Amino acid sequence: MSFTQNQYLALVKELNQHSYQYYVLDDPQISDAQYDELYQQLLQQEKLHPDWLVPESPSQRVGDEPLDEFQSVTHARPMYSLDNAFNLEDLQDFLKRITEKIGETTLRFSAEPKIDGLAINIRYQQGVLVQATTRGDGLVGEDVTHNIKTIQSIPLKLQGEGWPDILEVRGEVFMSKAAFEALNQKQQAQGEKIFANPRNAAAGSLRQLDSRITAERHLSFYLYGWGDISADWQMPDHYTETLQCFAKWGLPINPNAETVSGLEGIEAYYERLLQKRPTLPYEIDGIVYKLDDISQQQLLGFTAKAPRWAIARKFPAEEVWTNLLEIEVQVGRTGAITPVARLEPVFVGGVTVSNATLHNMDEIIRKDVRVGDTVIVRRAGDVIPEVVGPVLSKRSTDLPLFQMPTQCPECGSDVVKEMNMAVYRCTGGLYCPAQRKRALQHFVSRKAMDIKGLGDKLIEQLADLEWVKHPDDFYGLTIEQLAGLDRMAEKSAKNVVDAIDDSKQTTLQRFIYSLGIPEVGEVTAKNLAQHFLTLENIQEASLEKLIEVNDVGEIVAENVINFFKQPHNQEVIAGLRAAGINWPMPEQQSVAEDSDFAGKTVVLTGTLKSMGRTDAKKWLESLGAKVTGSVSAKTDFVVAGEGAGSKKTKAESLGVTVLDEAEWLAQMPEKE
Repeated sequence: MSFTQNQYLALVKELNQHSYQYYVLDDPQISDAQYDELYQQLLQQEKLHPDWLVPESPSQRVGDEPLDEFQSVTHARPMYSLDNAFNLEDLQDFLKRITEKIGETTLRFSAEPKIDGLAINIRYQQGVLVQATTRGDGLVGEDVTHNIKTIQSIPLKLQGEGWPDILEVRGEVFMSKAAFEALNQKQQAQGEKIFANPRNAAAGSLRQLDSRITAERHLSFYLYGWGDISADWQMPDHYTETLQCFAKWGLPINPNAETVSGLEGIEAYYERLLQKRPTLPYEIDGIVYKLDDISQQQLLGFTAKAPRWAIARKFPAEEVWTNLLEIEVQVGRTGAITPVARLEPVFVGGVTVSNATLHNMDEIIRKDVRVGDTVIVRRAGDVIPEVVGPVLSKRSTDLPLFQMPTQCPECGSDVVKEMNMAVYRCTGGLYCPAQRKRALQHFVSRKAMDIKGLGDKLIEQLADLEWVKHPDDFYGLTIEQLAGLDRMAEKSAKNVVDAIDDSKQTTLQRFIYSLGIPEVGEVTAKNLAQHFLTLENIQEASLEKLIEVNDVGEIVAENVINFFKQPHNQEVIAGLRAAGINWPMPEQQSVAEDSDFAGKTVVLTGTLKSMGRTDAKKWLESLGAKVTGSVSAKTDFVVAGEGAGSKKTKAESLGVTVLDEAEWLAQMPEKE
């Protein structure tokens, strides 16, 4: 597959976002199988184009950043991840690399189930558990000691004798299938969130601030390695012997682990465990093979990301056939319309699946999926089941292709397809119930109407009570109403009402931004206000008039037109104006058209001695420049102050003109 450099950079960004969702937020947006496919594409492109490699590439790191809710802990020794093997050829390449380095052809490996859980480092001093940390980014993790102590299988004090003064053991915290089912039944009975799979349930349980909640979740643990160990402790010669030594001290190791020899032994274990997988009491997504001889491990060492002496053999995604009963659409918090397949319930990947994502209309067309089809559903121990495609041999009639709705099923506003994108979106941003909380939170935010005291939790209460359905409803709230809510006294209620009243005096720029029009950020809102001067002019502007505005292209112009033509949005805006929201006439910014920077795109980077970057930006904009935050081939100038780094380097590589502060000031006119 051929990539451009920009496509490679976009893939890096996409994978980093998915890593953030998976490892930090425990809210994955794609399956493990989909991520693995994208990651393999990344590795292929970096092999073909090593000069493209960027420091932020997922291949240069292990995981992602730890959460802020827990104390950060730097690992005494890094916690590496593992390279993956997806087929026999990958395993053969792995063995070939090892034998070429070591010089031996018959090698022994530890083979262990790869449990779908959360990696943990547990530190013992003088045999007593003193700290437990998550992997985090491999170098820094989160302190979860109080929660680890609730896991019954982890000894608070090591048994027996002979253990080193300092011992760090590493393993997987997970939730058994039985514990997972019991937890979800309890959650459902209490009207709480249902967990998608055991891994998310385990990760969410381990990140509880209240350890009593964690204790109720019945987590489990299996040991698979170690970190820091006292230098004077005599370690056994083999990995499996070391784990057996740890087991004597009361640390649990997986009973399904074995020692195997060569490729034949590796493949035989794979087949055995694949057959045994459905009967295991916990979820697994593969097998981990580790070279058993520790001296050979030390000889091979590590890459920046993973040990050279270990590999994870991933199981193939599980697939089944079932009937596609209906395609429905869901409206997301941003107004995005997502098609969802309603399926005849089918058991796959350890759970019964009745719904699966279809992503977007482009995917439906590409896969040629139609209501009434027999479809292939895939789930590989991941979160979101996927419709792979239809079984065409089972299609008995000429089934019609699904059509996206033209009106939002939640509010009736127009549904439009975003230009040059696969996304369909509801245009009733101020009115649509599906977008309600997000629209309200954006409306009161600091850079919008800046209503202090209206935090996310209070807005959720107001929306759930249906006291505030649309932004104009804020202006009808009373002190008596608010004072009756949780954690609200009369004084705090009065402060909120006063802040709401104060927000009535605003600016046209803030008001436009507060409406939450897709793609209309602060800068675009400012440009629209200064260009058209009145809200009425913006509402009535044609596509041709809108794209005359600096930083407004066809996509933004279409979004503005679609937003203002919705009757529901017009009703809310009229309600806001009737509530007393007003603003002075915007000041038109004078522009020196004869400036060297008029009509040019400029990026500021580094530290300027003569002024702050905010003042520099305003000065350049007064001369007709467009100041942006990133360098591209369309950038005309980069102004590089002291300490300029990657932006300057990128500009030089693209042939963009780089000016130091003195050169830039020399081209600027004198300030009046």
